[in-house]
Amino acid sequence: MHDSETVTTFASLGLRSALADAVTALGYEEPTPVQREAIPLLLSGRDLLAQAATGTGKTAAFALPMLHRIAESGPVGKRTAGLVLVPTRELAMQVAEAMHRYARGSGLTVVPLYGGAPMHQQIRSLERGAHIVVATPGRALDHVQRGTLVLQSVQVLVLDEADEMLDMGFADDLNELLNRTPDTRQSALFSATMPSRITAIAEQHLKDPARINIVREKPAAGSVPRVRQVAYVVSRAHKPAALARVLDMEDPVATIVFCRTRLEVEELVETINAHGQRAAALHGGLAQKQRDRVMGLLRSQKADLLVATDVAARGLDIEHLTHVVNYDVPASPEVYLHRIGRTGRAGRAGVAITLAEPREHRLLRVIEQYTKSKIEVATIPTVADLRARQYELTSAALREQLVAGKFDQVRVIVESLSDEFDIVDIATAAVNLLHVASAGGGDDREIPAIDMSKRPDRTRDARERGSRPPAGAGAPRLRSTRDQSGEDRGPRGRQHRDTGDRLVRLFIGAGRQAGIRPGDLVGAITGEAGIESRSLGAIEIADRFSLVEVPDSMADAIIDAMRGASLRGKKVQVRRERF
Repeated sequence: MHDSETVTTFASLGLRSALADAVTALGYEEPTPVQREAIPLLLSGRDLLAQAATGTGKTAAFALPMLHRIAESGPVGKRTAGLVLVPTRELAMQVAEAMHRYARGSGLTVVPLYGGAPMHQQIRSLERGAHIVVATPGRALDHVQRGTLVLQSVQVLVLDEADEMLDMGFADDLNELLNRTPDTRQSALFSATMPSRITAIAEQHLKDPARINIVREKPAAGSVPRVRQVAYVVSRAHKPAALARVLDMEDPVATIVFCRTRLEVEELVETINAHGQRAAALHGGLAQKQRDRVMGLLRSQKADLLVATDVAARGLDIEHLTHVVNYDVPASPEVYLHRIGRTGRAGRAGVAITLAEPREHRLLRVIEQYTKSKIEVATIPTVADLRARQYELTSAALREQLVAGKFDQVRVIVESLSDEFDIVDIATAAVNLLHVASAGGGDDREIPAIDMSKRPDRTRDARERGSRPPAGAGAPRLRSTRDQSGEDRGPRGRQHRDTGDRLVRLFIGAGRQAGIRPGDLVGAITGEAGIESRSLGAIEIADRFSLVEVPDSMADAIIDAMRGASLRGKKVQVRRERF
């Protein structure tokens, strides 16, 4: 352990003690680079233009200063003092959940607004008081136009993933929302890329912003350890079972499991020990004497697993370490590289395992791009796979015993039984007993497999790698659905190119005369219904109406979500096309 290293804490960044304590209580031990740079600047009152990719800790970088400023400003009644605009409903829910945890005990309320949720429920939440609103642009503008969301008291405004909001056609909505907020507000814009459209918004709506760019340095030649890298995509609820299953298959000598927070460390250790394995916790909340004891357990092989945070694991060098497990995808490729470098040293074999939730799957590609190494995405072993592996281990144990030849004390048992039973049956029964004893009481329930081939997200992947997607990637195809005879073939018989789902067309009662553009339709549908733009097919815009191809399985949900939406500030009819 390098105790001499200076560790930046959240309290040292200037945050109110209640906020710093709340973050520490959640188990986060030190700020990420974007948090270290952004939080002091925002606390000083500066506007901010920040380039940082998803997975770098952006949410806390803007959420904590926003909560700090609103709390410092005194009572705000039921007025909305903070507004965060995000491109998708999933991100709105994620950011709102995080801000709610940070604000616990402060008396500040956080309300998410997004399409696909009942409008009346959101209106009631706003009427009760929403100090901070996290919203998609389309739904936020709907509430503003209804008068249910008032922005005159906004003190802090954040645009998160601004480049994606522009890609989804929200430019006009963003401009209108920004123009409705006070000039005295503090503004922060976070984006993975900085095209000219983003800098134009910053020049128009931000006041002399400070600029930060969280770049990813290329790893030095030879710094990527030669270890087998494999990832399993699994839901959070099944992660403990998946970890146990994978480690049973791998049969490691010694393993470090990395978690993001000390709370996650403690909970996982408790779960592992409850299932009969020996796990020890290592995090920043332990005294030096406790850390030394834990390390002694692992080095003497009295513990099977060490579950640790990144801060606590600095400087560790365990000679017999064979496996490193990322219980979550690390916040950055640099952290990933630092973790897996714990194994595969001095020419020894090593294995790096990552358990990724479906929403984290795209971050694996960011890591691959950074490390220029392949991460194999495998399926969670089945119960049959585990049993086959256990038979292999049993067979190997028997071979070792037979080669050693030291079993004279038990030979008399076999000889006495051979008078009554066949020698092969005796050996079979002995193998079965050994297998049962070595297999233990494992969980025989299957872990649901997740097929990521049906969850494409290539546009975001390209952006997070720091490059633009190829022309047309992630965008609907604009083409006529009429053949050379002039007859409308319609989408019947056509299938989505990725999912194979049958495509149907939705009629939308607004077209060129209303100023409707493809981006308006894409932005409204993806924002309100919470689907990816790649799910959409061809778009046809006529003078007074538009037609959009969507997967049949999503059509009804899209229609329901669009009932409360507006296009260019007007309510429009949305229904299936009538043939």
